[in-house]
Amino acid sequence: MQILLAEDDDGVAAALVEVLYDHGHDTRRVRNGRDVLTYHRSADLLLLDLGLPDVDGLEVLRGLRAVSDVSVLILTARGDERSVVRGLRLGADDYLVKPVRLTELLARIEAVTRRTAAARNTTRSTARGGPEARTVRVGDVEVDVDARRVRVDGAEVELTAKEFDVLAVLAGRAGTAVSREQLLDEVWGDAHHAVSRSLDVHLTQLRAKLRRPGLLTTIRGFGYRLGD
Repeated sequence: MQILLAEDDDGVAAALVEVLYDHGHDTRRVRNGRDVLTYHRSADLLLLDLGLPDVDGLEVLRGLRAVSDVSVLILTARGDERSVVRGLRLGADDYLVKPVRLTELLARIEAVTRRTAAARNTTRSTARGGPEARTVRVGDVEVDVDARRVRVDGAEVELTAKEFDVLAVLAGRAGTAVSREQLLDEVWGDAHHAVSRSLDVHLTQLRAKLRRPGLLTTIRGFGYRLGD
């Protein structure tokens, strides 16, 4: 992958660049938040520290999400719940708190690689005249899986990439119970505790944006169901 690393600590940046290189990733390191908005177009993935010297990382993420859907892993020492929730709500794909185990970081990057490859294959198939777009309707909610669009009562609803991924898994099994473990595995690639917290945040946001309280049911001790 082409990785953009936004990290102001030279020692941390050097160690990460070396590890990523050893595992086949081409990494460009930048020190400031404004450089993220300059170089993001050439990246498949952004590793974003929040404590940047010129602009807070959350504001960088807010600006980035206005122009790009590039995958973002927040990698920061800021581990308070408010920052985690804000980062996920602003569109981060994952949130890791330093010090992070390198094996875990690499595994998260691999999960993003798989999802990116799957999305590109879907796009190529559609462009070559492949199967028509899959659309799921539950009540007045319409989920166009291939176009990644959601409409409620005819009005389009803006979701983050992760919110849509969660909804797409549930829509693909509409009316059927889906376990938390299955959602975590298909959307994030694992069922780690930190990722489980991410799922809770995204489900809360999803319910708020869809504005259909009875649409997404929690099945206590198991998981969730979209529709009846």
